[in-house]
Amino acid sequence: MHSILQSLAASAGIDAIGITPLLHADLTPDFPELNHLEPWVAQGHAGDMDYLKRRTPSGRLQRERIQSSLPWARSVIVCALNYNGPQPLSTDPAPLDTGWIARYAQSGSSQSDTSYADQHTDINSATDYHQVLHTKLRLIESALRDQFPHIEARSYVDTGPLVERVYAQHAGIGWVGKNTCLIRQGLGSWFFLGVIITSLDLGSDALRNQADQRLSTAQIAAPDRCGSCTRCIDACPTAAIVAPHQLDASHCIAYLTIEKRGPIPEEFRSAIGRNLFGCDICQDVCPWNRKAPISTDAQMQPRPQLVSPALDWLASLSHADFRRLFRGSPVERKRYKGMAYKAMRRNLAIAMGNSGQTKFLPQLNLWTESPDPALAESARWALQKINTSDSVTSQHG
Repeated sequence: MHSILQSLAASAGIDAIGITPLLHADLTPDFPELNHLEPWVAQGHAGDMDYLKRRTPSGRLQRERIQSSLPWARSVIVCALNYNGPQPLSTDPAPLDTGWIARYAQSGSSQSDTSYADQHTDINSATDYHQVLHTKLRLIESALRDQFPHIEARSYVDTGPLVERVYAQHAGIGWVGKNTCLIRQGLGSWFFLGVIITSLDLGSDALRNQADQRLSTAQIAAPDRCGSCTRCIDACPTAAIVAPHQLDASHCIAYLTIEKRGPIPEEFRSAIGRNLFGCDICQDVCPWNRKAPISTDAQMQPRPQLVSPALDWLASLSHADFRRLFRGSPVERKRYKGMAYKAMRRNLAIAMGNSGQTKFLPQLNLWTESPDPALAESARWALQKINTSDSVTSQHG
């Protein structure tokens, strides 16, 4: 089975693949991490991310109970796709009038791709990793059906009824770092996770005869290699990593700039720096990412115009221009449509305030009259920030 998966992964352009039996907190007490989601949600760490709070009819969190949604599920195949690019780090020195978009949202394609029937892609056309990775998962899923015609299978990228990184760890993909990102030796943490939930039973004789020991039901999770390092914890500007392996997402810059609706709490605005969409800081400082390989996938290459983009350029975009620029990217995903443009302008106002640049004063003054209360309030804050600022940083953070 291991050799089959490796071959399928190579054919589909997947960088790492593994398989693990279905983990069930009630049946497998050796996996206590399966029970972490409930108290994490109860403590308010999920913020406004209601999709993480969805429950089964019995009241259990959906992402802890695969079989509530898929009663035939017996095993999970986990795939990793590298998205690391040659662009600078967000922590590198950068002009004060630029911002930062998380590298996973910078990607574009330099080749025509027939999976996007409604657009002709070029280096300036966006790609969304959800679609890119899901296409690869479906290729593997189809090949598995050829091998095992009677199986059930379902592919997911960020939308499945499970906590992907827990299964990835037990599938041998990597370990969960202190910043809660999955890390793989030799690959770092710049990769996306996708899963194929299947009815394949790793305990069956047919599969046991094909599986190697690493893929048996006695599989050992990837060992934690973070050691005593705390660089990600120390570098987080908003102290969102409240303890090793524990993230308060409601304090995380990625959550605040993407998921948070309305005004961003003032206590976090200065710490956000010039991050406009997401945050890469805890991964930028991770020693395991120093030699992370660059992705060779044509659809995962950074779009030059989104690497350290000029704040005034983004601010000048009309709603229509904004949608053309980000159509097909994670910035304009269905979940964020209708709020992406508003959130970006709110974030731009905060970034301008943190830049300390007086050239942004006319734009900020204009935004104070905006009918969007979050933008108007953020612009007023930024004006005061610039007028009272004594010093600024030369980094995005």
